[in-house]
Amino acid sequence: MKLNVNSKPGAGRWTHYGMLTMLAIFFFIPLLFMFVSALKTDETQLLSDMSGILAFVPYGKISLDNFRDVLARTDYLHAFINTLMIVSSTVVMGVLVNSMLAYALARFRFFGREFLLALVVALIIIPFEAIAVPLLLLVNNLPWFGGADGWLDSYQVQIIPFIAHAFSIYLFYQFFIALPKDLEEAALMDGAGRFRIYWSIVLPLSKPVIATVAILQFLARWGDLLWPVMVVRGDKFATLPLAMQTFFGQFPRHWGDVMAFAVMATLPTLLVFIVFQRWFVQSTISSGIKG
Repeated sequence: MKLNVNSKPGAGRWTHYGMLTMLAIFFFIPLLFMFVSALKTDETQLLSDMSGILAFVPYGKISLDNFRDVLARTDYLHAFINTLMIVSSTVVMGVLVNSMLAYALARFRFFGREFLLALVVALIIIPFEAIAVPLLLLVNNLPWFGGADGWLDSYQVQIIPFIAHAFSIYLFYQFFIALPKDLEEAALMDGAGRFRIYWSIVLPLSKPVIATVAILQFLARWGDLLWPVMVVRGDKFATLPLAMQTFFGQFPRHWGDVMAFAVMATLPTLLVFIVFQRWFVQSTISSGIKG
């Protein structure tokens, strides 16, 4: 009698796929509800459908009127441009600053290196809420160009405090210590400096971890509400989460418009993840991060 040695691995594989499918459906359901609700223009129908399966079915009066209402009733484009500029600046400068610091920690040997590594790891576990008020008091007394006293209600107060990021430094460090040193040593023998090696060799090889850091920072900054609420005083420097909170507080509250606003704020994050998902998954596997 021959034993089917592939039966157990096959069953385990299908079980694994089934669990992943259920998990994907679990996370997809809120998105489906949001997108379908944003297309329903009948507020009575929308509210009655929320308690049943019809909440996920696009039927009845379906149009883009809710999206047009959002653009007409709010300064969405201004908040979108603010958010895009703030998040892009934070991500780009963060990638450069965090990767340079991580490269120095991974390749250089100097006094206090172990202490800096321990400090980076310790900073990862400190929640932002614990330092939000001290940080607010600090930035409120910092000078700026033109003689301005304090950073409140500005772009820099939403960018500069978040450029250096402990978890991003740790991700870069873990990736750099795994890179082989052969190319760097060859470049050193040819007379290249450390910055030239970092810029021309290390960074091009670091696309997976750069994509991971960019996605994580983009998601964190794009959806951040606590800090803008604390430091922004008007509409000039408002971001999308702050504008959505203001829009949500307006009466009468139309849930179709609220869902349309949420869709318009969510689409950029989905697009960024779709574009960089291959490098994100590759970096997650190579770094040994399991969720």
